[in-house]
Amino acid sequence: MDIFIMVLCVVLSAFFSAAETAFSSAGKIKLMSLAENGSKRAKSVLDTIERYDSFLTTILIGNNIVNILLATLSAVWFVERVSPTYGTTISTVVVTLVVLIFGEITPKTLAKAAPEKFAMATVGIVRVIMIILTPVSFVFSLWTKLLTKLRRTPEEPSITDDELITIVNEAYNEGGLDKNESELIRNAIVFDDRQAEDILTPRVDVVAVPVNAKLRDIAEEFSKTGYSRLPVYDGSLDNIIGFIHQKDFYEEILDGKKDIKSIIQKPVFVAPTMKISKLLKELQSEQTHVAVVVDEYGGTAGIVTMEDILEELVGEIWDEHDEVVEDVEKTGDGEYLVQGNLTVEEFFEEFGIEDEETDADTVSGWVMEKLGKIPDEGESFEFGGYLITISAIVARRITEVKVKRIEKEEEPEEDEE
Repeated sequence: MDIFIMVLCVVLSAFFSAAETAFSSAGKIKLMSLAENGSKRAKSVLDTIERYDSFLTTILIGNNIVNILLATLSAVWFVERVSPTYGTTISTVVVTLVVLIFGEITPKTLAKAAPEKFAMATVGIVRVIMIILTPVSFVFSLWTKLLTKLRRTPEEPSITDDELITIVNEAYNEGGLDKNESELIRNAIVFDDRQAEDILTPRVDVVAVPVNAKLRDIAEEFSKTGYSRLPVYDGSLDNIIGFIHQKDFYEEILDGKKDIKSIIQKPVFVAPTMKISKLLKELQSEQTHVAVVVDEYGGTAGIVTMEDILEELVGEIWDEHDEVVEDVEKTGDGEYLVQGNLTVEEFFEEFGIEDEETDADTVSGWVMEKLGKIPDEGESFEFGGYLITISAIVARRITEVKVKRIEKEEEPEEDEE
């Protein structure tokens, strides 16, 4: 009888250990999918996980009861049947090995291999045990609440953006997501963190026309740029009064029916720090595709289009009028051409360079910051194992740099005397 009870204790110990691992490792997303497809067991597992503190207390109480009972019965059995002197010592060694192998390591390993299946198979038994041990669990829950009140910690989100991105990366590495899917999800996760100033077309790159421009000059700008909309300013680019649409221009202006001022659409002005998720809703609300980003002095910092915002989700969008330019183009063994408007963050990530504190947003600004001046073409410096050379400058702005890996020279071996 004693042997039967001891074997039963080992089995129960294995069950409690496996249940603890299964319920803590089970994927909520997978269980939610099963529950939505009509699985009552999956829903029951989710309900149990929602009461995880009560579940864990029950498992720990049950596991400790059976392990203590096993140790006690084993000690008595070995003292009576093996050795009154060394029975306790032998019992301790045997029970420790049995519990570790059959009550902990083996069941937890098996449960970890298929946590959802094990949890759904045993959820009924687990809930019955939780009901049976409710009085004991209630006492311990009071103790837990007391400890929580004594040590209050600020509430944090159950999962952060960085953790979500790590999960996506793991799914991509394991083949659950392809490259496009993983990039889209990562972009969606960080989408709300991006601001208008992060994606704007800077003032120096804005193509605009004065309000008193000649019609042929406006037509030439539309033809040359391929843009569907052009900003219109009065006096200077700091005073943008609206936008004109290419369709309206050709249909209503060139035939002399209307004056150019009649087709100017009211602009939307936004702060550089506006979240692009909020900006997207603003553009939808105003039924426009372009917003003017205004700096702290009231001047024009740049413009943001609907396309700029969408590109943060789906990546670069090229149309038939765009010249396809790679931000990083490999030109040789360890040699690359890098566009000056590439963000510093993407630059460091691309070349495996350890991030450093900088006030610059782009490679162009970062290079100027490192050199402490507006450089000339051909100037270079070393950083992070690379030789960085300014290869193109337009209007005092660095538009392209050449990056070349510096090969480390092998130190000559000293001759042994």
